[in-house]
Amino acid sequence: MATHHIIKRILLHPPSTSVRFKTTSVQYVASRARDPTFEKLMDNYKNLLKVIAIQDLILANPKNPTVSLQFLSNLSQKLHLNRGAASFLRKYPHIFHVFYDPSKSLPFCKLTDAAVEISRLEAAAIRCSMPIVVDRLVRLLSMSTVAKSLPLRAIFKVWRELGLPDDFEDSVILQNPHLFKLCDGNEPNTHVLKLVSVVPSGNLRAAVENWRIMECCKEDCGSSVDPLELRFSFKHGFPPGMRLGKNFKAKVKEWQRLPYVGPYEEMGEKKKSKSGIMGLEKRAVAIVHEFFSLTVEKTVEVEKISHFRKWFGIDLNIRDLFLDHPGMFYLSTKGKRHTVFLREAYERGCLIDPNPVYDARRKLLDLVVLGRHGLFSSDSTLQDMDGCEKGKLQEEGGNS
Repeated sequence: MATHHIIKRILLHPPSTSVRFKTTSVQYVASRARDPTFEKLMDNYKNLLKVIAIQDLILANPKNPTVSLQFLSNLSQKLHLNRGAASFLRKYPHIFHVFYDPSKSLPFCKLTDAAVEISRLEAAAIRCSMPIVVDRLVRLLSMSTVAKSLPLRAIFKVWRELGLPDDFEDSVILQNPHLFKLCDGNEPNTHVLKLVSVVPSGNLRAAVENWRIMECCKEDCGSSVDPLELRFSFKHGFPPGMRLGKNFKAKVKEWQRLPYVGPYEEMGEKKKSKSGIMGLEKRAVAIVHEFFSLTVEKTVEVEKISHFRKWFGIDLNIRDLFLDHPGMFYLSTKGKRHTVFLREAYERGCLIDPNPVYDARRKLLDLVVLGRHGLFSSDSTLQDMDGCEKGKLQEEGGNS
């Protein structure tokens, strides 16, 4: 009887049609506005990541920086080498040199002189930027709401993005005991990196604050920008072709004016009011914006930054946060990963304000883009081998 009354009530008073049904994450990602410039960059970047993975395997043994094609073929699926290792290596002869080792009766791979030189340039650039590296780590820990500490495994996830040396535990953490301390984590075999002495928030200026100061210093600032409006705003630049309706523009303008607690400031008590919740969301945006500003290439994968969510006090879905702000972040799904770029840092697919580490990595990307161009023959990687060696290599390529 009760069920009958419930059904009757629903029929007489149906739910309002203004209610928006929840969009799934997959649908939300698929519905985002595309940016051709970033998508083109990702076309090459996804292959660069595969090249870097193989390069790391080759350089893992400094005494003999080579790796067999058989070993790479066994890792093809993990490295996302869809057509096998040999086929992938042949695509980049300016980076990889494939040769046959008669003593082991196996084809091997090593880096070309050009690739080795780029690797040295990057390592040298990182060594020269150690003060900047230390500052990045201090700032990262200062954004933590959990006793200014972060799990070491999370930092390992983004060590390359932060421009840390591969031995940063020794060269950065242990070399600066007045700043950093490694402690045992709650789980077995885990460690937490802590800031020894908390840096006053007034001594740490977020990257967006530098942008606001520059905007205010412009000659035409007085006539075009309201300083009060600029106080809590972020730089925006939307994907070309994205429809910006009046309601959307009004919401962005309202959001820009919304006060928030900065990434280096203490949170205080969380407010459950609508304005309090919106302020928490804006603080989360400010934290990830600062995180991107601390990276070398102003880009990071969603999966990697998600490891910091709880430690930064972010209670929101990180991926949705990026999608909610297309004027600040661009998310690409190419390469079977979700990669996010800080829009304001890029122009025509390049960093507006490059750094030495980025410049070195860009040289490797240039070789990826070059592919097989500049060679006398499309099969020149095999030209120096005799017939027996070619046969062995081609057989290995077929098996992979």
